[in-house]
Amino acid sequence: MSLVLHGYRYSVYNRIARLVLAEKGVECARAEIDPFALPVPQAYLDLHPFGRVPTLVHDGFVLYETGAISRYVDRAFAGPALQPAAPRAQARMDQIISVVDSYGYWPMVRQVFSHGAFRPAAGRPADPGEIEAGLAGSAKVLAALEALAGPDGFLVGDQVSLADLHLGAMVAYLAAAPEGAALLREQPRLEGWWHLVSRRPSFAATDPGLPGKP
Repeated sequence: MSLVLHGYRYSVYNRIARLVLAEKGVECARAEIDPFALPVPQAYLDLHPFGRVPTLVHDGFVLYETGAISRYVDRAFAGPALQPAAPRAQARMDQIISVVDSYGYWPMVRQVFSHGAFRPAAGRPADPGEIEAGLAGSAKVLAALEALAGPDGFLVGDQVSLADLHLGAMVAYLAAAPEGAALLREQPRLEGWWHLVSRRPSFAATDPGLPGKP
């Protein structure tokens, strides 16, 4: 079997795909591609015409878009199911993933994490205004997710699901900035959830670190 994940080390969406593979116990080769290093190589554009990451190639089957990759891996490989069977639970999982993508990614990752942790670690200038705006946006998203999170530790039911991995990759970045970690502590259910999921082996195995740090 040939299985290759093309992605950028620091991409939150690349980490989501890696978390899913790790939770399923699937070994996968990795090919590093930096979508910010222009021009994007034509060989990669042949796989992903929009030049984003990640892209999964499984025995010649090319698949991009993280949501499609994560669901495919869950369906195609043995291992614990990462999607609940009950329609309402599956709908809640899909809703949480959509909320995270639509409203959480930009403030949590591109604003709070990028300017509060990534840029300082890389020796690049950060914009305090971006952090402030990101914290305001992140607070609204976290409050909404606090209301949606289930009572059994994980976001949906009592087992880890794609929703936990999707949000977990972004909260890992949010919490890397001190201001983001403080914001998370204001949501007790999410704080308990993060304490639970962040200690899973998959999170340690996929931690990308920060620039200049191992």
